[in-house]
Amino acid sequence: MEIHLPFLSRRPTVAVVRLTGMIGTGGRSSLNDNAVAPAIERAFSRGKPAAVALEINSPGGSPTQSSLIGARIRRLADEKKIPVYAFVEDVAASGGYWIACAADEIWADTGSVVGSIGVISASFGAHVFLARQGLERRVHTAGNSKTLLDPFEPEKPEDVERLRRILDQMHGAFIGHVKSRRGDRLADDPDIYTGEIWLGAAAQEKGLVDGIGHLEPKMQEIFGDKVRFRRYGLRRGILQRLGAQVLSDGIAVLEERAAYARLGLWP
Repeated sequence: MEIHLPFLSRRPTVAVVRLTGMIGTGGRSSLNDNAVAPAIERAFSRGKPAAVALEINSPGGSPTQSSLIGARIRRLADEKKIPVYAFVEDVAASGGYWIACAADEIWADTGSVVGSIGVISASFGAHVFLARQGLERRVHTAGNSKTLLDPFEPEKPEDVERLRRILDQMHGAFIGHVKSRRGDRLADDPDIYTGEIWLGAAAQEKGLVDGIGHLEPKMQEIFGDKVRFRRYGLRRGILQRLGAQVLSDGIAVLEERAAYARLGLWP
């Protein structure tokens, strides 16, 4: 008599988490740890997936949120002993690449933009405009550093130096994260850490990605043709669905387009 054991013939499942947009603290298209946590937690916890695959399409954003998202992915992967694969679509740059490095392997398209391992701080100066309009701004503080890089005051050399130290510390943390995750796969090339970007094949030569490959065929190659895919994405709140955040969403779109434009892309 033949005994059928269903659990022995179950098809492997790959949980797919889509991470797309700017990385920040809010807005229509921004990724942040609070927003993506439910999808990531479900991907690792529902059933026993053979792997978790990350679909990444992000030009970067907040270094802290990038670190938090990456740390969550890595923590769950280690706890549950589940391999993680990242697949880059148009771009995984700056914070987007930070998150990609949380994966055990990174795969890209030939046209994917990868890298931008650096830190940027952008602002504006309006003190000349105020003076021309005859406006006087009055600010009172307790603490010498409370007006650091105030856009309504002339730029101070000591403020710029202080900001430079902060940026250098963030950059060092970024470099350390990439080196710890990519290890010997990285080329011995200091240009990797200058904020430069590369397309897929060149990124592979630098060791930033493991090869050229797309999600479904690569997962079928590793786990067999019968592998199933279970997809998880961000859930938008009721206010967002009703269009109650139109103004903030519009600003978020402009910021996102500016970030893509810096990489020669247009979302």
